[in-house]
Amino acid sequence: MKSMMNKMPIVAAAVAACALFAAGSPRSYAADDAGQTSRYLPEYTSSGDMKLPKDWRHWVFIGSPLTPNALNGGKANFPEFHNVYIEPGSFAIYQKTGVFPEGTIFFKELQLTKQPAENPDGSRTEPSGRGFFPGPFNGADVTVKDSKRFGETGGWGYFNFHHYEPKAETAAARPKSECAFCHIASAKRDEVWTQFYPMLDEVALPPGNKKG
Repeated sequence: MKSMMNKMPIVAAAVAACALFAAGSPRSYAADDAGQTSRYLPEYTSSGDMKLPKDWRHWVFIGSPLTPNALNGGKANFPEFHNVYIEPGSFAIYQKTGVFPEGTIFFKELQLTKQPAENPDGSRTEPSGRGFFPGPFNGADVTVKDSKRFGETGGWGYFNFHHYEPKAETAAARPKSECAFCHIASAKRDEVWTQFYPMLDEVALPPGNKKG
C-alpha cells in the first residue's frame, strides 16, 4: 500500500503535465492512424482565420519555381522564387500512401530576384554565371487540405500572408475565384502542382486513383 501511495504523486504529476501541454502548447500536433508520425497541423483564430505556421523553414523543401517579371512582360502574377515546403509528417504519410492526408500544409515563401538586373531578360552575371539570384523575401502563400472546412474550394484552403514583408500573423481563406480556380483547373494531383515538384510527382498513386 505504501509503495502505491508513493507512486500516486508521480502519476498525478504526469497527468497534470500532459493536461498543461495540451491546454497551453503554442503548436498543434497530431499522429497518423498508426501513431507513428508526429504532425504539425494548421491553427486558426476564433474567427476562422489561419495563423501563420511555425518553423516552416525546417520543413521538407520540395522546390523553387521562378516566374520573374522580366520574362512575363513586366507583370508576372508571382514575380519571385516560390520556395515551397511541405509539413514533414504529412509528407511522410504521402510517401507511404500517395495521398495528401487531411491537415497537409504547403508553405510557399516568396523571394524576389536580386536587383538591379544587368541584362535585357532581367538576369544578372555573378561569379557562378549568368542567371537569376535570390533577393529579398516578399511574403508567403499557404495551402491547407481540409475537405470539410474548405469544401467549396475542392477541399483545400488558400491563404495569403502578404506579398510583402513582414508576413501577416493571420490570414483569411481566399475565394474560389482566386487560387483555387487555377489549382482545380490545372494542378496535376489533388489540386497540387506535383508536375513541378519531382519529389511529389514520383510518389506512386493509389491503385485506380488518377489524380490523388
